[in-house]
Amino acid sequence: MQSSSDRLRKISKNDLEKLGLNGLAYIRPIIVDNETVFSVHAADGSRLGVVPTMEVAMIGLEQGNLHAVLLQ
Repeated sequence: MQSSSDRLRKISKNDLEKLGLNGLAYIRPIIVDNETVFSVHAADGSRLGVVPTMEVAMIGLEQGNLHAVLLQ
């Protein structure tokens, strides 16, 4: 029997769109060359870009009609 997390890992991009997640994105801090930058990801986990500040990330999402979600 598959666990819930195993099933979620196999969810397709089409399934995410059906759930309405195509309009969501998340931002996570990452370290590049000893500096903190921000990696922006679509709901399916694909990287949309890397930007220097959280503010730039939020502006980019707004311009792309995407909404940021908080991950814990």
